[in-house]
Amino acid sequence: MSSSSIRADAGDMPARVLRYCVRVPVLVWHLCIHLPILLLSMLPPIGRRRLRSGERVDHRMTRWWQGGLMWVFGFRLSRTGTPLPGAVLFVANHVSWVDIVALHSQRMVGFVAKREIAGWPVVGWLAARGETIFHQRGSTESLGGVLDEMVARLRDGRPVAVFPEGRTRDGDQVGPFHARIFLAAVEANVAVQPVALRYGRHGSAQAIVAFGPRESFFANFMRLLGEPARDAEVMFLEPILPGNAEGRRHLAEVSRERIVAALDARA
Repeated sequence: MSSSSIRADAGDMPARVLRYCVRVPVLVWHLCIHLPILLLSMLPPIGRRRLRSGERVDHRMTRWWQGGLMWVFGFRLSRTGTPLPGAVLFVANHVSWVDIVALHSQRMVGFVAKREIAGWPVVGWLAARGETIFHQRGSTESLGGVLDEMVARLRDGRPVAVFPEGRTRDGDQVGPFHARIFLAAVEANVAVQPVALRYGRHGSAQAIVAFGPRESFFANFMRLLGEPARDAEVMFLEPILPGNAEGRRHLAEVSRERIVAALDARA
């Protein structure tokens, strides 16, 4: 999707204004009514209780709230595949901040995310309370600490999710996966499950959901709030089980190959 196509869609002002008139009040309701409900559900002892499915109450409520946020933005969520239970390293392609919300709507997991996200309205605040591991990009010392925390969580039976590209892309391609981040799965001896995130029919809206050149989080947030309703697919792919890989580089290569293949599939 070219930038001119994005501008043409953004120029459809009458429909965009109508969507804002509908969605802004619903977003306010989601923040002022549903968010306090979520916060109350996270308090002990309620939050740590388990449902019949075995899922914790606070995890289920977090998924409910994040799924609701996707709905407010007009995303029609669908999921294929099944996320593995227990300690898993989930790895996904990275398009936008929406990726975190989409994944959280399907599986409660601690993300590795850039430290700047902590300062983003709503999303950053929730991320800090959603077991996010914040990383200072470009800092070797920070990455070492992140890897140590990832290994500790995985050995403790808790899942972790990362975006191995290291940054968001323009939606037109999947960048190379940094192999070092996969070291956590190797040291903890856990499975790696690739996850393909696709927006729009057959991925037609990847570039629209992505950040534009020099576009801030707030600008992207407001632009997407006025976009037409679109599909959002979360595809949990075939996992790479421990013992079936030849080190971190192999894990990175196979994970990227599976994600690219899923994104390119037309079915």
